[in-house]
Amino acid sequence: MDTNQVVGWWDQAQPILLAFGFKVLGAVAVFVAGRWLIGRATHLIGAAMGRQQVDATVQRYVASFLAVALNVILVVAILGYFGVETASFAALVAGVGVAIGAAWSGLLGNFASGVFLLMLRPYQVGDYVSIGGTEGTVVELGLFGTTINTPDNVRTVVGNTKVIGSDIRNYVANPYRRVDLVAQVAAGADVNRAMALLKAAVSRVDNICTTPTVDVAILEFNEFGPRLAVRPSCHNAHYWQVFCDSNKVIADTLGAAGFPVATRPLRIYTQESATVPVTAMPASAPGAAFEPIKVTRPLP
Repeated sequence: MDTNQVVGWWDQAQPILLAFGFKVLGAVAVFVAGRWLIGRATHLIGAAMGRQQVDATVQRYVASFLAVALNVILVVAILGYFGVETASFAALVAGVGVAIGAAWSGLLGNFASGVFLLMLRPYQVGDYVSIGGTEGTVVELGLFGTTINTPDNVRTVVGNTKVIGSDIRNYVANPYRRVDLVAQVAAGADVNRAMALLKAAVSRVDNICTTPTVDVAILEFNEFGPRLAVRPSCHNAHYWQVFCDSNKVIADTLGAAGFPVATRPLRIYTQESATVPVTAMPASAPGAAFEPIKVTRPLP
């Protein structure tokens, strides 16, 4: 190739390369500036929601959603700067979204369920709940699942779809919670005296609510005798302390008052044995002669 031709080609390509280089530098600058602005925007919005005392779950959810949306807009803007047809890109994104939606239908279902959970607000971070068959304290309501700590200190993530599709029990939504206990009384014992003693003793357990008062009543009768329902009330934070202490008080009170231990009545039947002659056929040819055989069995 002639040197003059090379020089002529370079003279023609130089403006194009310079323009493309400036576009690349501009795109990098826009990307860096855009990422910084997105970080600042999410931080400012989070701080504003914090000043308004918005729930921590909502803050994290909104910040995550806003960051994803702004990053997508930034990428589309940079592609438009390079002259890429954004309408075609949008159609491509839509097609990819349909394919991903079909493959990740479960994740998208969890995402939609998370949105409904934020709207309905059946529980918040810090609440003690039972969701999806798991019980514990809510740590985070995420985009796809709810994270809770179980009473045995195990971090568990429950899918939001499973949460929406099952019963949600919030133990701290009300100011107090009833503790259901039972006390077995022996048959023939003074039930009224037992009820009065238990009501007075359980009422003195620490952290029990004065309103409503302790409820003691006959729940049912079984083979042991009357079965009493003992029902104090307390704040959820003291539930297990009240549960264990009240059970101990029930045992100590009935024992100190001299109530007998409830036992199941047992009836014993005796039978005598005797020798009874029974005629039996020995194993022999059909029609053969046989003789009586004595077999010993108990009398009915």
